[in-house]
Amino acid sequence: MIGSLRHRSAETAETPQTAQTAEHSVGELVKQASQQLSELVRREMRLAQAEMAGKGKRAGLGGGMFGAAAVVAFLAFQALLVAAIAALALVLPLWAAGLIVAGALLAVAGLLALTGKQQVYSATPPMPERAIGSMKADVAEIRERAHR
Repeated sequence: MIGSLRHRSAETAETPQTAQTAEHSVGELVKQASQQLSELVRREMRLAQAEMAGKGKRAGLGGGMFGAAAVVAFLAFQALLVAAIAALALVLPLWAAGLIVAGALLAVAGLLALTGKQQVYSATPPMPERAIGSMKADVAEIRERAHR
């Protein structure tokens, strides 16, 4: 019996933290929680901003490296074209070898242009048609339910 009273009194005894909380009104606690939440959001935003700045720098560096790789690949492609012309020049006159390689390149460029045109045509008009249709259907549904 005495042990159970001690146990109950220990459960109901105020700790320094609960005594301090009891002194504050609910309004003060809400204000304090709001301030803490605002500060937490501000700190998280600063952290995200710093993280994104670092990632932006790395992305810019990566983009520059991709650009440099494209230039080097373009130069390598030109060297391959010269080699192809030189190889054809072994059996044909030099002018004919250059003409054949240039014709093949123009054919590839034409195919790429046609494919690109089809892709651009399929993307026009640049409006989210499905989203607009869905939004119109939602508005019609809301109007119909409002008139009931």
